[in-house]
Amino acid sequence: MSENIAKVTSESKHLTSAHEIIRKHKITSRIIFVGGLPGCGKSMMSPILGALQGVEIQKYNYAIEHICSLYHLRRITEDATVAMIRMLTDLDLYNLSMTREINLRYKDLSSIFKNPNPWRYIKRIFMNGDAEALARIKRDNPILQTLTHNLLIHGVPIVRAVKENFCLVEGVRHPLYMVRQWRLYIERYGNDERDFTIGFDHHGHELPFFTKGWEDLYVTSSSMDKVIYSIEKSLAMAQSALDNMTPRERDGVVIVPFEQFVVDPWPYLEKITNLMGTKINKTTLKEMKRQNVPRSMIADGINRPIYRQYGWKRPKKGATERDELQERRDFVKAEATPDALKVLDRLCEEYEDKYMTGILQ
Repeated sequence: MSENIAKVTSESKHLTSAHEIIRKHKITSRIIFVGGLPGCGKSMMSPILGALQGVEIQKYNYAIEHICSLYHLRRITEDATVAMIRMLTDLDLYNLSMTREINLRYKDLSSIFKNPNPWRYIKRIFMNGDAEALARIKRDNPILQTLTHNLLIHGVPIVRAVKENFCLVEGVRHPLYMVRQWRLYIERYGNDERDFTIGFDHHGHELPFFTKGWEDLYVTSSSMDKVIYSIEKSLAMAQSALDNMTPRERDGVVIVPFEQFVVDPWPYLEKITNLMGTKINKTTLKEMKRQNVPRSMIADGINRPIYRQYGWKRPKKGATERDELQERRDFVKAEATPDALKVLDRLCEEYEDKYMTGILQ
């Protein structure tokens, strides 16, 4: 898989281009990228990070995600990818400084009304913009927070774009806790007009970008098997991207296991704040309480409609962490083939050995 990432980088450089695409100027001097596979816990972590001193509200940037997907498919050069990431992050911070392109939908998780400090964005509506907005950015040195799906898969061009004063927060989670959300979404890829994932044609099928290299297996698999193989391949691509970073680039990557963060978030917050030159304050602690972090049980999350929509349920009274995992495995076993179930069991064992020692009972 590492060879595939290197091949993408090499071949993308040889796409036909009359001029090298560049962006020399820089507005965003500090940036946190937050991402991970669907169901990893981004929507819990990002509001907490957005409550750190000087950090902006989370901003979903689908354009960056799509550009990186095209780079993965070798349909855009590395120089163009890097330049566009720089331009789009600068544009996000510039617009945020004037409350442009802000989500005002009250129920959305990305709404300013779900942010612990919404009034800063209300105030900015009445401030002068343009050159004065840029002056405020230079004076206050805010930290942009950008969210994408599949962050680490796209990590190589992202770290090469931002270069310094960055933190890539990659959420990871036990595969059995991600399966339900994936299962509810998997058949929407290429079939739902509200799916905005970059896709490509394979014998008449519109496949999501991450299936490149195993297209036939995806097409011939059942829905649950697609989920399992998609998680397996995505995790492998993320690890490959990490392996292809320089030691200096890897220093800016913080892997955050959901199960550890919700029980003991402090080591991860300390690393992120040190990288970004910020700190925890009263607003941060208030947001952590709202997210029920830290908590006594991993699955004891917040009861929200969007979470229920993607399969969240309250833990059963008296259930252990191992009981919760077994219930989810039974759900998968009812639909998965034996071969796919073996793959999932291997992924679970690897994850538990790496991130859950001492947590499971």
